[in-house]
Amino acid sequence: MSHDCLFCKIARHEIPARVVYEDDQFLAFHDINPAAPVHLLLIPKHHIASLAEVGSDDSGWLARMVQLVPQLAAENGCNPLPEGGFRLVANTGIEGGQEVDHLHFHIMGGARPWSKRAAPAA
Repeated sequence: MSHDCLFCKIARHEIPARVVYEDDQFLAFHDINPAAPVHLLLIPKHHIASLAEVGSDDSGWLARMVQLVPQLAAENGCNPLPEGGFRLVANTGIEGGQEVDHLHFHIMGGARPWSKRAAPAA
């Protein structure tokens, strides 16, 4: 973990968060500025800055992280398919809109419409 990283501090429980899931590799918590009725952040507990730094050695934990998404979405209020669903977003880099330099997935869902901030790009 990184000493100064915001999400590493949350993973170490040095900064409070509304945690909805935790195991030895991952932590999921509510976004403090939600853009949808359900808006969670899922992070690996080890520090990796973004998807741009993922390599072939990361395939195992990254697959497990992706596999958690549907479970977390369902357990936290996303409506089931076919009418429901969720959005998975991983902003990468400054131009990709990444605000915290620690890989994280935004899991968003719930009844539409959401705010314009979460709307799909035209």
